[in-house]
Amino acid sequence: MRVNVNNYFSRTCRDQILKLENMSRIGKKPVLIPNGITVTVGANNTVTVKGPKGELKQAIDRDIKVEVKENKIEISRPTDQIRHRALHGLYRSLLSNMVKGVTEGYKRQLELIGVGFKASNQGNLLDLALGYSHNIIFEIPKELKLATAQEKGENPKIMLEGSDKQLIGQVAAKIRGLRKPEPYKGKGIRYTGEIVRKKAGKAAGK
Repeated sequence: MRVNVNNYFSRTCRDQILKLENMSRIGKKPVLIPNGITVTVGANNTVTVKGPKGELKQAIDRDIKVEVKENKIEISRPTDQIRHRALHGLYRSLLSNMVKGVTEGYKRQLELIGVGFKASNQGNLLDLALGYSHNIIFEIPKELKLATAQEKGENPKIMLEGSDKQLIGQVAAKIRGLRKPEPYKGKGIRYTGEIVRKKAGKAAGK
């Protein structure tokens, strides 16, 4: 099979341009500041967002300008260079996530699938029985709230809650990585609602 190299690269460039244009459009949208939320921009271009769920900070590239006007955050870029367009959309998304985080917070839930799998916690220390010869003790960052539940007839659950979307996503991914769902029976740790594609066993292929 022949592949037209020119067509391939033209499609790749077109997709990249469309992606940047989309990020650019996102960057132009102001971030609304709800009541009770304070946003300040420091001298070193560090944005601080405070609200009922906590306080978050984000260092912004010095080429990107952030202004707080009345009840909204406006972000602007100096040029239409690829780098500036990408940063424009990126920082707008990060600031929007920060505002939502200190206002409503974020939640992530995982469940354990497997006979004998258990989850419990003491404060922010997560104790996991995952079928290994020993339990795994996982320390959750103090910025997050941890809870576990193990009701009769249901899979054990782990609940994470916090204002930092990036942090809660990273911690949830690390917990899942302790015993990823295997592809035959689906045993392991998965996000609640996650669909795991299973492979057919050798017996099914005969």
